[in-house]
Amino acid sequence: MTSETLSAAPDADTRPDVEQPRVTYLVKRLESAVRRDMDAVLQEQGLTTPQYAALSILGRSPGLSSAQLARRAFVTAQSMQVMVAAFVRNGLVTKRPDTRNPRVLHLNLTEAGKGVLARSQEAADRLEERMVAGLSEAQVRALRDAMDACVRNLMADPSPGAAGAPSAVEGSPAG
Repeated sequence: MTSETLSAAPDADTRPDVEQPRVTYLVKRLESAVRRDMDAVLQEQGLTTPQYAALSILGRSPGLSSAQLARRAFVTAQSMQVMVAAFVRNGLVTKRPDTRNPRVLHLNLTEAGKGVLARSQEAADRLEERMVAGLSEAQVRALRDAMDACVRNLMADPSPGAAGAPSAVEGSPAG
């Protein structure tokens, strides 16, 4: 990524004698701010950010099992079981047994679940627009490409003890 593509913010100190924040620190600050604001806007739909992520994944990949959904949503299987039970209780998701293995239950959004997801996605879109305000389309594309490359780099060869697996990235809620 070139300096022309993603130039520093006007108030950023780019003097060589001033230490710049680590990229990992900035990523964490951004993640914290996004999570705070996502939780606030999703509360109107009765969802948390992890619940929104799970519904988003199901919206793009209907028929996943709870275990598959847990991996893609970066939560434990136990946490997903609790989440799915709440989705079913609230009429957002249905469970359908697999024709070959009835112990495997495929999850699908109901019409009510699709409605909650659509309203939540609108709120997420507004948040993302606010986040990238002031960036050109080229800068947003470069930011997306750079972050995607960073994820691929870390997931391709995770260090010992690193969380995640390459399969967890596919089907992520961004998109």
